[in-house]
Amino acid sequence: MINIALFGTSADPPTAGHKEILYWLSERYDWVAVWASDNPFKSHHSPLEHRKRMLGALISEIETRRNNIGLYNELSKSRSLETVEKAREIWGDRVEFTLVIGSDLVSQLPRWYQVETLLQQVKLLVVQRPGYEISEGELEGLRQLGGRVAIANFCLPAVSSTAYRENGDTNVLTPTVEDYIHQEKLYAWQNAALSR
Repeated sequence: MINIALFGTSADPPTAGHKEILYWLSERYDWVAVWASDNPFKSHHSPLEHRKRMLGALISEIETRRNNIGLYNELSKSRSLETVEKAREIWGDRVEFTLVIGSDLVSQLPRWYQVETLLQQVKLLVVQRPGYEISEGELEGLRQLGGRVAIANFCLPAVSSTAYRENGDTNVLTPTVEDYIHQEKLYAWQNAALSR
C-alpha cells in the first residue's frame, strides 16, 4: 500500500517552516501532495492564485532523496472531505492517506464538514506549532469521532506567516518566496515599504 501525506496550507505566505515540514514528510511518506487552500475559518491576505505560485516556488527549493513532493492545485477545495474524494480519484483505493494539520487546527476540526466521514477515510498527523498546545482532551474528542491521530515527532521552528504579514519579518521566508512577493508587490506592509 502506498502512503500519501496530504498537506494543504493557507500559504499566506509559505515560510521556511512549511519547507521543513515538507522535507520531514518526504522522508516518511511515499508521496507528499501539497496545495494552497482557502481556510473558511481564516481571512487571507493574498489571493489564492498567488499563494499557489508561492507554494510552487517553495517546493522547487526542496531537495529530497526521492523527489516525492508534488503540488496538486486540484486538491484545493473548500472542504477537506472534497479534497480526499479528489485524491481518491487521482490515486485510487490502494492508497492510505494521512491528512497533515497544524496544532492550531485541532480545536477547529470537530466543526469541519462531515468530520466523522472524513476521519474514516484518513489518518491524522498533527504538527505541533509554537503557541498552539495540543490538549489530551481535544485529541480524545477526535478519537471519539473516529480519528486515528498521531503527533509528529518534529519540532517546528518558531516561524509563521503571521510574523511576516504583521511585522515584515523576512527571516521566515525562503529566497524564492521573498523574490515572488517583491516581484508581485504582495502584502500591505510590502507595498508601503516600496513606496517610501
